Amino acid sequence: MSDILARSQVKVPGTARTKDDAIREAGQLLVEAGAVTPAYVDAMFEREESVSTYMGNYLAIPHGTNEAKDAITRSAISVVRYDTPIDWDGNEVRFAVGIAGVEGGHLEVLGRVAVLFADTDEVDRLVAARSADEVYELLNAVNEE
Repeated sequence: MSDILARSQVKVPGTARTKDDAIREAGQLLVEAGAVTPAYVDAMFEREESVSTYMGNYLAIPHGTNEAKDAITRSAISVVRYDTPIDWDGNEVRFAVGIAGVEGGHLEVLGRVAVLFADTDEVDRLVAARSADEVYELLNAVNEE
């Protein structure tokens, strides 16, 4: 499996101010990376309508529905960090991590992201990071097999 997170898939700071714009921003990075088609971004909104992807510790992980698996060309994540928290159904989100996984691979990817964000010290380091390069370096562990 090639790296699921490339430097080009990290954006700091994000420009979105709403949950919908944050989903669109994270999804567009996946499209630009060639990991998904634009139809996958639509499926990210469908998923959000059925269940919130807010995970705690300033993290939301927007991802598509199971029916959108044909819109995924390779497993990848995108990371957008916001300087100003976004209201995500009443919760503060500073990180929108878009996830696309081939053949159920998103579950493994979700697990790796969840482990990183479960550590409040790691989250503090990610919030304090001054650049996309720094965020990428801190999250590069998701690429390890």
